[in-house]
Amino acid sequence: MRTDKKGRLEGKVAVITGAASGIGQATAILFAREGAKLFLADVNGEGLKETLELVRKEGGEGIIKKTNVAIEEEVKELIDSALKTYSQIDILCNNAGITGQLSSLEEQSGEDWKKVYEINVLGTVFASKHVARHMQERRSGAIVNTASVAGIRSGAGGNAYSASKAALINFTQTAACDLGGFNVRVNAVCPGLIETGMTKPVFDLARERGKFDKLGSRCELRRYGLPEEVAYAILFLASDESSYITGQALPVDGGNTASLNLPGMKF
Repeated sequence: MRTDKKGRLEGKVAVITGAASGIGQATAILFAREGAKLFLADVNGEGLKETLELVRKEGGEGIIKKTNVAIEEEVKELIDSALKTYSQIDILCNNAGITGQLSSLEEQSGEDWKKVYEINVLGTVFASKHVARHMQERRSGAIVNTASVAGIRSGAGGNAYSASKAALINFTQTAACDLGGFNVRVNAVCPGLIETGMTKPVFDLARERGKFDKLGSRCELRRYGLPEEVAYAILFLASDESSYITGQALPVDGGNTASLNLPGMKF
């Protein structure tokens, strides 16, 4: 539970997509602990209810709205609902994402590529687009996108996923240039291998191949990460403590991108 000590996000309102599990859920809990009012979105309604319960256990306040970020009308409705409820949005965390197929290139379908881009890229574009005018008018705001080390170098995800995260990093930079003159900051976190529901196939495959003990072994910290460790990086970029940081993609990867990915070390 929060104490009487003022939190780092006291008085702020945050919209978080992909909030039903993993990094999104961990971010919601941490933001609640730091005093933010929350508007939480995901396609998983039951997961959202679980997140809201955890938020309330922290003494936090939040509202949930089932939303498919790939559909622009639903994203607009999400942003409009948050503004109608709280009259302001100080922080937008674009966290919703999927991995897509993990099959070989020749077996990948165009439909899978389209779905990955609709959620991972367009979902972020839609939310940023519909919150931008509000933040511009207030001349204040922080947008934090969840990208991936897969968008920085190969070997950390499938083709469509990696390409989508590279696109997301570039969008973070171009959006930061668009909005910087209005004192609206746009940054991204780039998680490495994090234990979440989305990465479950990777962990299951490692177990199946008897390589679970090698998960995270190519990171300099020699381990995989936890959602809370990414959430703290998101908190920093969302807070006033990063007031002079924009257009950046921050790896949260145990040092993975600080060294070479050696052949044969995928797990």
